Amino acid sequence: MDRNTVKAWYREIGLGLRQIRKDIAGGRSPDREEQFERIAELADLYESDGNPVFSIDTKAKEFLGRLYRKGRLYGTAALQAFDHDFPSWADGKVIPHGIYDIRRNVGHINIGLSHDTSEFAADSLRWYWNRIGKQCYADATSILLLCDCGGSNAANRYLFKYYLQELSDSIGIPIRVAHLPSYCSKYNPIERRFFSHVGRACSGRLFDSLETVVDLMRQTSTRTGLRSTVNVIRRAYQTGQKLSDELKSELRIIYDEALPKWNYTTSL
Repeated sequence: MDRNTVKAWYREIGLGLRQIRKDIAGGRSPDREEQFERIAELADLYESDGNPVFSIDTKAKEFLGRLYRKGRLYGTAALQAFDHDFPSWADGKVIPHGIYDIRRNVGHINIGLSHDTSEFAADSLRWYWNRIGKQCYADATSILLLCDCGGSNAANRYLFKYYLQELSDSIGIPIRVAHLPSYCSKYNPIERRFFSHVGRACSGRLFDSLETVVDLMRQTSTRTGLRSTVNVIRRAYQTGQKLSDELKSELRIIYDEALPKWNYTTSL
């Protein structure tokens, strides 16, 4: 029996190569459905008013150098990488913070070189708004941010609120935040609409230099019109920062009556 016959028989009975799927959530929030409905309402409201809706997140950290990366690409010979992936062999690291404009279907990545902190996340948004966002939304009266519950933009992180308030004061526009429910980060629009395509653009390529990373991520595109811009933020960020009780009390954050842990707005 030849190989093609066996493959045809496999297809008939539904047998094929399968990979493990990450479908099982680590938990379930009791307010999950209510928050998703609230996010949909806010997104519709902001879009109808002509205000921006940005989905933000930090992509997984990557190492620079000749370290192995998953993926395949066409070529006359295989790229050569180290036989072990020791972080100590890397030439540095890159931390891609993404901003996806849902209305315009465009993405931007600010590549950090130190640590993924709340201050870095706020600086990333600041750079994007001052260089790109405000030109596209000159009449904006508010910004809606959709983000996960954890990481540098965690819902329970006072530092994130503090730096967002600083940014809001700087640009003169209130920023409304709607966090996705706990255990639902994969439903953040940036994950499937932008980061998945960034991963495809970089698949199987060595991140042998910062310039290579920038060039590859900048090539992200789709047939439906998605495009990407990339910038490098070279500032070094400190980890372990904590907000004093005095500064916490001075925060001008307005919390929603419904699900305030996930919904709030900076005030001017």
